[in-house]
Amino acid sequence: MQHPEPELIRQSWRVVNRSPLEHGTVLFARLFDLEPDLLPLFQYNCRQFSSVEDCLSSPEFLDHIRKVMLVIDAAVTNVEDLSSLEEYLAGLGRKHRVVGVKLSSFSTVGESLLYMLEKCLGPAFTPATRAAWSQLYGAVVQAMSRGWDGE
Repeated sequence: MQHPEPELIRQSWRVVNRSPLEHGTVLFARLFDLEPDLLPLFQYNCRQFSSVEDCLSSPEFLDHIRKVMLVIDAAVTNVEDLSSLEEYLAGLGRKHRVVGVKLSSFSTVGESLLYMLEKCLGPAFTPATRAAWSQLYGAVVQAMSRGWDGE
């Protein structure tokens, strides 16, 4: 696998990672805009959220956002050796499969990630930065998709 441009990813992530909860919320708000059918997959203590706003403001979901941003941080940290995360990401894929996430939803997650990066970085989100993040995200999804193997 060809490695994405690590310095572009690290530079842009430093900006995002100053406010991970804020930017993670942008990512998930966009995700729910693009794929509203994902909202019912998020239930805590058998409680279904009545709206996207209800979900995005719940302490349990904010914890989920923090975890997602930590996974992205791990991918950024290991951008030059993503194979070191393969087993972890495959396990994460299995967890997502079990709760009903479809593999096809990961393309919407990717669009939402790029949207968040563009909103956060503004003009610094260059075509080269976009390409680097697309490549990194593609590698993460490839590893996570192993969690759907054998279906």
